Amino acid sequence: MKATIERATLLKSLSHVQSVVERRNTIPILSNVLIEAAADGRVKLMATDLDLQVVETFSAEVEDAGETTVSAHMLFEIVRKLPDGTQIQLNASDGKMLIVAGRSRFNLATLPRDDFPVISESELPTHFALPTESLRQIIDKTRFAISVDETRYYLNGIFLHTLKNGESVMKAAATDGHRLACVTIPCPSGAEDMPDVIIPRKCVLELRKLLDECDDEVKISLSSSKICFDLGHAILTSKLIDGTFPDYSRVIPVANDKLLRVNPKALMQGVDRVATIASEKTRAVKMSLDQGRISLSVTSQENGMATEEVLGEYTSNSFEIGFNARYLLDILGQIENDMAEIHLADASAPTLIRDSDESPALYVLMPMRV
Repeated sequence: MKATIERATLLKSLSHVQSVVERRNTIPILSNVLIEAAADGRVKLMATDLDLQVVETFSAEVEDAGETTVSAHMLFEIVRKLPDGTQIQLNASDGKMLIVAGRSRFNLATLPRDDFPVISESELPTHFALPTESLRQIIDKTRFAISVDETRYYLNGIFLHTLKNGESVMKAAATDGHRLACVTIPCPSGAEDMPDVIIPRKCVLELRKLLDECDDEVKISLSSSKICFDLGHAILTSKLIDGTFPDYSRVIPVANDKLLRVNPKALMQGVDRVATIASEKTRAVKMSLDQGRISLSVTSQENGMATEEVLGEYTSNSFEIGFNARYLLDILGQIENDMAEIHLADASAPTLIRDSDESPALYVLMPMRV
């Protein structure tokens, strides 16, 4: 194989594929990126961790078609450190890859292409397309709530499903047991009978990076065990989480009768300031509500006490409720309107937060004792 590639083109594609590769591998071939150069000038890069696979394709000057695998992180670091505008020549033969760029030369060991594992993209019966902006919205408004607790592996991703009760909508949800994020969008054509799936956290994060360079729409194919995202310049294929996502609709409150309307940025800044002295273990902030007045306070045995008042609209009975400051800040950071609606019931009941009743996204936050 012999090909000449412009540095910026190679670096961009390598940055995507190498992030899929785990730093520590017991199987040497999984540390490598597969490079295939075709006679028509198309170069394909592929990386996998056996659960997730990404394929990037771009144009280059191919002198000799061929294929090989080489250390993904090593190649990425070499290309990253080369000067802008450099033309990089990759020449692979006899178990070695010679990299020539300006006055720099590198000789890397390679492994045979035949040893490289590939996740099949076949047998995915459900096909539909989503606008890139809709997919960005789904990820951005839910990923912060994905659980990192490996013991509850079925919460380690975004739950994607359609409603089977006549409503033509698709829903995405994520929860870690303390907070829930849910987004509703119109159901795309072809997705009506799709199986309920849980997309793993790593796939979600890698997909979000790729979406920054996709302007139109993303073609999605899936089965009950695999999902494939075709972004044109890249194809991301992932195994799905084999588990049952809990019925999250049961924790979304529908009868919270106390409504607080507040500027989300003002509340965020107030919470952030008083939480400065909160203990790292609890991060607890108390919110005291009275008509027309919101008081935030933190009491720490080690650090002291902090209070701040925030303007807001509240007309119900006065009461107090506690929240984890970080969880509350994560949710408030997703509110796009100038006013957030916070629907409360009592100090121990789930709290509903959203832009408005017409917003596609809603959030549920469990209170904590303070």
